Amino acid sequence: METLLPRAAKAAMLLRARGETLAVAESSTGGLIAAALLAQPGASAYFRGGGVIYTRQARAGLLGIGDADLAGFRPATERYAALLAERVRERIAGSLWGLGETGAAGPEGNRYGDAAGHCCIAVAGPDGTRAITLASGSADREANMRRFAAAALDLLIEALEAAPPRA
Repeated sequence: METLLPRAAKAAMLLRARGETLAVAESSTGGLIAAALLAQPGASAYFRGGGVIYTRQARAGLLGIGDADLAGFRPATERYAALLAERVRERIAGSLWGLGETGAAGPEGNRYGDAAGHCCIAVAGPDGTRAITLASGSADREANMRRFAAAALDLLIEALEAAPPRA
C-alpha cells in the first residue's frame, strides 16, 4: 500500500477540489484501488462505491453486463475495461467518474490467452473514456496487483488533470 497511498491521496485531492465523485470496478487488483482511495480522510466526499468484478456472475449481478454486451470482444481488453468503467459510472448513482480494471495478475495467464502481468485499465468521465494496456512480463501475482492498482490511480490522476473544470 505504500506505493498506492500517495497516488490515492493525489487523486482524492483532485476529486475533492473539483467537487467530483468516482465509482470503481476492479478485477485483478482485488480491491486495492478502492482500499487506497478509501484510506484517504474524507473519502465519503468523492467515493461513491464499487466492486471486485472477478467473475461472470459478478459482472452480470453487479453491473448488469451479460454475454450479449460482450458481442464482438472479450474480457481483459481495453474495450472491456472501458465497458466496466462506463457501466460502474452509470450504475452507481452520483458518480461523475468511473474506473475499470481487468487483467491477469498471475502466476498463470488468463483463459483468454493473456500472459500473467497483462492488464487493461479505463477511466470514464464526462468528456469520454481513456484506456491503457500494461504488460509487466512478470508472473508475481502480488507485485502485479500493486503495479496494476498504481497504474489505475495514475490514469485517474491523468484524466482528472486533463479534464476541464466543471461549472
